[in-house]
Amino acid sequence: MVMLIIKLCLFAMAPLCTAAANAQTQGIGFGYGSRNGPNQWGHLNPHFTECSVGKLQSPIDIQRTQTFYNSTLEPLHRDYYTTNATLVNHVCNVAMFFAEGAGDVVINNKNYTLMQMHWHTPSEHHIHGVQYAAELHMVHQAKDGSFAVVASLFKIGSEEPFLSQMKDKLVKLKEERLKGNQTAQVEVGKINTRHIERKTRKYFRYFGSLTTPPCSENVSWTILGKVRSMSKEQVELLRSPLDISYKKNARPCQPLNGRRVEMFHERVTKKETGNKKKKLN
Repeated sequence: MVMLIIKLCLFAMAPLCTAAANAQTQGIGFGYGSRNGPNQWGHLNPHFTECSVGKLQSPIDIQRTQTFYNSTLEPLHRDYYTTNATLVNHVCNVAMFFAEGAGDVVINNKNYTLMQMHWHTPSEHHIHGVQYAAELHMVHQAKDGSFAVVASLFKIGSEEPFLSQMKDKLVKLKEERLKGNQTAQVEVGKINTRHIERKTRKYFRYFGSLTTPPCSENVSWTILGKVRSMSKEQVELLRSPLDISYKKNARPCQPLNGRRVEMFHERVTKKETGNKKKKLN
């Protein structure tokens, strides 16, 4: 039953990687090189057109001068639970898919269910012009089909605890690829997704797109402000199950095109609340 749920999740979330394995066999696979890379995505398939003509594309470079503090934004509210998970070589990235009941995130009073998470190396989003070693996307989907992605950026440093727990599973995923299984799956078992949750006092939010074809513009992005650490060995471990053309799988930053990037900052919010109370007294 668990495998059935996982397979259904894989089917439901295929647009996030455009069912890359199938696309390859049909001769329309996208990649990150010059022949089928980001600059060519919009011309590889009619369904990918938005990648080249869209005006709300992701990722972006979050610049201080283009970021606005929004006092109405609330702390990120996430409820995650223990559920079964499967590591998947998704061709264009390494992903972890969750069975039902993994949890939710609430954004603007709208519920999005956690479906999967995957990694990009190096990071896709930049902050003030800086690109980091890796980026984790926690992908949530609402009943209307729209997405909310919570992204965490990583610099090279100490080991990331969750990936340390997954080391043997990632090694097994690599071994499966070496055997010729390009879309291998490795059962992880029960995962307490609360261990993945990243508490943050600061985040950035903007409206954008999927960062892989078909580049659909229906994503609410939340980029956590705290940059965390993972070791260089862990970055290589995330790349090891992938074909050489996908080991560096970051789409370049896209034009902001007048979009508003908003910031939540707990310290500023508390300070403002305190000042308001003083004025009331």
